[in-house]
Amino acid sequence: MTNCFDFKFADKRYFSGNLGADCSSERTVFRVWQPFAESVELRLYNGDNVLVFSAPMNKKNGVFEYEKKGDLDGVFYTFSVKRNGETVESADQYSCAVTSDGERGQIVDMRRHTPEGWENERNISAENPIIYELSVRDFSMDERACFASRGKFSAFCEENVKNSYGDIVGLDYIKNLGVTHLQLMPIFDFDLDGGEYNWGYNPRFYNAPSAYYSQSDGVLELRELVTAAHKRGLGVVVDVVYNHVFSADDSPFGRIFPCYYFRGKDGYSNGSGCGNEFASERKMARKFILDSLEFLAREYKLDGFRFDLMGLLDIGTLREAERRLRGINPDILLYGEGWAGGASPYPERFRAVLRNAKGLPDYAFFNDRFRDGVKGSVFKDEDTGFVNGAADEWHFAPIRWALSGEFPNGFWTDNAAQSINYVECHDNLTLFDKLNISLEGADRERIIRADKMAAAIVFLSRGIAFIQAGQEFLRTKNGIGNSYNSPDSVNSLKWAMVTENRDIVEYYRGLIAFRKRFLGEFGECAFEERNGGIVMKTGDFLLLVNPTAKKITVKTEGEFEIFANKNRAADKPLYTSKRLCCAKFSILLARRITDEAN
Repeated sequence: MTNCFDFKFADKRYFSGNLGADCSSERTVFRVWQPFAESVELRLYNGDNVLVFSAPMNKKNGVFEYEKKGDLDGVFYTFSVKRNGETVESADQYSCAVTSDGERGQIVDMRRHTPEGWENERNISAENPIIYELSVRDFSMDERACFASRGKFSAFCEENVKNSYGDIVGLDYIKNLGVTHLQLMPIFDFDLDGGEYNWGYNPRFYNAPSAYYSQSDGVLELRELVTAAHKRGLGVVVDVVYNHVFSADDSPFGRIFPCYYFRGKDGYSNGSGCGNEFASERKMARKFILDSLEFLAREYKLDGFRFDLMGLLDIGTLREAERRLRGINPDILLYGEGWAGGASPYPERFRAVLRNAKGLPDYAFFNDRFRDGVKGSVFKDEDTGFVNGAADEWHFAPIRWALSGEFPNGFWTDNAAQSINYVECHDNLTLFDKLNISLEGADRERIIRADKMAAAIVFLSRGIAFIQAGQEFLRTKNGIGNSYNSPDSVNSLKWAMVTENRDIVEYYRGLIAFRKRFLGEFGECAFEERNGGIVMKTGDFLLLVNPTAKKITVKTEGEFEIFANKNRAADKPLYTSKRLCCAKFSILLARRITDEAN
C-alpha cells in the first residue's frame, strides 16, 4: 500500500459525468478520474494483444479524456497512468467486458449486443417474492442432466432439458416449482484464485460479465439469460460484492489511484475478511457503486440486487442507490447481509448493519435470528433449533415473530417486508446436511420431517421467502459447509434427485403454491403452546407445528379443510376433517370451512 493521497482534496475534485468508454459506431469517448496523475495515455490493443494505438489523454478538473473516431466495438484498451513518478498500466474499472486475465478492458457498444426483442423486455414485479439462490456453474454441470452449455450463461436458455430419468430440469423446472426470482451468485468478473472452481466472491470488474461463464459474448449471453428467465415469469436478482476486491493493489482501483477507494490509514482495513474493504463513503467510490448499479439495472434489465456483506456499505450510498434504481425499475428488489466479515474502522452507526435496518426501510435483510431459531446456529454443526431438538421459547420466538409479522421492541425491524426468512443459503451447511449432523442417529424419516417442518415455517412466514437451489430435493454437499472452492462433484445441482426425492419437491411446490394463494389472507395471529407444540390461529386458518415425538390433537368445533400434513402440501384441500391431529415431527395446516370457503 503505497503512494497514498489526500482524500479530502481528492473529493473536492469530484466529477459527476460519465466515466469509462462510451462507445458508438462513430466514436468512443474515454474518461478516467485521477486528479493527482501527471499524465494518462490511452492504449488500444487487437485480439492478439498487440498494441495498435496510443495517445496522451487531455486533463481537465481531475479527469483525463480522449475521443477516438471510428467504430471501436470489440477493441481492447488500457490506461497507462503516471502518478508520483511511477507509470502503471491498468484496465479501466468501468470496463463492461474484460479479458479473462483482467489485464485489459474491451470496448463494447451496448446497443449492438442484444438478443432479438431486447428493447421490449420488461421487468418482473417483486410482489410476494420467493427467492431461489444458485450459482451459474452449479446449475448445469451435473452429468445426469442433458445440458449442452455446461457451466455457462447459455445453459439457462436451453429448453426441454431432462435428467437421466427423463424428467424436466433446468429453468423450466424452476419455473414450475413456483418461485418468483432467481438469485444468481456473483456473475461479474472475478478471480479464480488459482483454482478451477470459485463462487465468485473475489471481484475484479463489477460491470463485466464473467468470461468464466461466457462462451464468446458475455454481454449478449447474460442478456439472453435474463430474457429466458423473464419469458418464464422469473425475475433475476444478482449478487453484487461492492464491499471488497480480490486484490486491492492489483485492482484497477489500486493501480490507477492507490488507496483512495479503500479504507485504512497504515494499511488496508479488513472488515470484509478478504484483505481490504471498499470505502463506499468517499465521493468517487460512492459514485462508482451508484454508476455500476444504474448501468447493470438499465443495461441488463435486472429485477434486483443482493448485497454481499452489506454491513460494510454506508447508509447514504444505499439510500441514494435505492432512489436511482427506483427511477429505472420501481419494483426493484433490494436486500443484503446486515453484517460484516470483521472489524471496520468506519463507524457502525453509518453502516448498513442489522441494527440500522430501520434507516433503510426499502431494503430487506437476511434474518439470521430466524435461521438459527429454526435449525440451530450455523457456527456449530451439532447445534439444534426448533425443528431438530431445541423446541424452547428462545428458538421459537423468532419463528413466532416471522409467522405473525409482529416484532418486539428493540428488534432490528418492525416491518415484516424487511425480513428475509431462510434456513439454507450458499454459506454453511445445507439444511439436509445440518439435520443429518445435528440429528445424529436419527432415521431418514425423522430428518425428512424436520426438513418439511423447516420449509413450512419459511413459506408460511410474513416477509420474503428464500431457499437455496436444491433445498427442495434434499441437496447435500457431503457435510462441507464452506464449499466455495470445492469441485463440481460437491457443488453441482444433482438433477437426478428431482426424481429420486419427488415427494419432497412436491411438498415444497405445494407450500409455495399455498403461500402465493393464501398468505395475503393471514391476519392477526394468536399462539398457544400445546403439549410441546405450537398452535397458530389466524382468521379461518390454523397451523400446528409439532416438534415432539408424540402426535398432537386439537379439539375444535366445525369442519376443516386440510392443506398440509406430514406427507403432502397444496393450495387446494387434500381432504376435510372434524378432528385436527398433527403427527409427530410435522405440521398440520387447516382452514375452517365457512360459507365463503364453500
